[in-house]
Amino acid sequence: MSLSVRSAVFPRDTAAVGALVGAYLRQTEAEKAERGLAADTFPDRYAGEIDDPATAFARRRVHVAALDGEDVGLVVSTVTPLGTELSRFWTDPRARGRGVGSALLTAALGAAVRPVRLSVWEWREPALRMYLAAGFEIVPSWDDRPGLVCLELRSALTGSR
Repeated sequence: MSLSVRSAVFPRDTAAVGALVGAYLRQTEAEKAERGLAADTFPDRYAGEIDDPATAFARRRVHVAALDGEDVGLVVSTVTPLGTELSRFWTDPRARGRGVGSALLTAALGAAVRPVRLSVWEWREPALRMYLAAGFEIVPSWDDRPGLVCLELRSALTGSR
């Protein structure tokens, strides 16, 4: 198994990033709809992230993970006045359990300004466990959507607790 993580370069990575973000958004909206948290239709507001990720993620860093040469995951890092925010964290379900999420998290944290914030849906238990194992702590929510867990990593050290 060959696992690598790279920073996306546009326009070369436009199709890969668009496909991965699209898969993330479709899966998330389907899961939310199953729980009565979203409409059954795919929101139009996501079209730009899928069709033109270079513009949608301008001034952000996009890490892309490849497993045996196939792009299977991504995470978007945004530096804010409060630190770094991670979003659109996604691993293709067929590649889960093979270290992709951990490799993406390590890459994103390597250049991140602390504190690092992210949110995850409460039903995504494997992702939540990974974040907690990396040293993230659950913090009071900055988002009022039900089912969303907000986390923060303050220290520079990561690893199992």
